[in-house]
Amino acid sequence: MNVLVDTNVILDALLEREPFATDARSLFVAIQSKQILGYVTATTVTDIFYIVRKNRGSQIAKQAVSTILAEMEVCTVDRRILELAVSYEMSDFEDAVQLACAIADNLEAIVTRNPQDFTNTSIPILSAGELLARLS
Repeated sequence: MNVLVDTNVILDALLEREPFATDARSLFVAIQSKQILGYVTATTVTDIFYIVRKNRGSQIAKQAVSTILAEMEVCTVDRRILELAVSYEMSDFEDAVQLACAIADNLEAIVTRNPQDFTNTSIPILSAGELLARLS
């Protein structure tokens, strides 16, 4: 299954944010074992570096980005994606960019812990736990 992984799920795993860390880490195990093909947006990678650096320092932030780049596919964020994102009726532009990327890359779902941020979408919105249950 090809899925876009929302920034918050990646940060839950990297920063061990409870009570979400267990499912987020399990999702990454499924990605590493190729049960799932995980995607992130290019802008998510920069956001993750910034947030992890603030919380854990530059070295760990670089390691986090290296891990993401080794394990996941990166969706291009270009003018077409940004214009599409602006056209969506969403309050969070980052989420709109992620949705535009998922649709443009024909992904099967978006994995997030904030499904309410992705209303009225044509793509399934799942929590990490829901996706993992589908794999069982």
